[in-house]
Amino acid sequence: MNKPVVVGITGGIGGGKSTLATMLRNLGYPVYDTDQEARRLQNEHTGLINAISTLFGGTIYQNGELNRPAVAERVFSNPLLLQQLTALVHPVVKEDFSKWICQQQAKIVFIESAVLLEGNFDSLTDAIIVVTASEKIRLQRVMQRDGISPEQVKARMQHQLPEEEKIKRADKVIYTDEGLKEDEVKRVIGELLVHR
Repeated sequence: MNKPVVVGITGGIGGGKSTLATMLRNLGYPVYDTDQEARRLQNEHTGLINAISTLFGGTIYQNGELNRPAVAERVFSNPLLLQQLTALVHPVVKEDFSKWICQQQAKIVFIESAVLLEGNFDSLTDAIIVVTASEKIRLQRVMQRDGISPEQVKARMQHQLPEEEKIKRADKVIYTDEGLKEDEVKRVIGELLVHR
């Protein structure tokens, strides 16, 4: 079996990454979600558990689960701590992704990550799809989804690479202001497969 084409999915908060990932799964494509797998690995990977416990102190795990709210509270006010945590987690996720790929039979697989470019996950991909929408729509979606204020959404947006920067590095851009259309998604996949 030849190695599958690996397509990265990224985009800013509220752009529609997760909606695209769900649609792809429903169409039968394998999708690796770096956020979800990072959460799992932080609770299962012994080396990572030990490293995180050393960084944050032993009480950061309660009943075998990482206390995520406590971690979030500490890293968002301390950029250095966030960098240190990322430096522990990302290599383990990349290694897990490499194992996952070996188990896939599909011609094309996807890796969804909010930090695809920032975390250098793009080095694992053959092509990148950026899923985006106007800032106004993204703000509305996240406020509705998470029940937070416009200021809180904007603060989260500032932690991410600017949308224009992501678009510059994309092979394909899907705009979702009017939602995500299955025929457009199929067309994009077809184009990505033709060029490999």
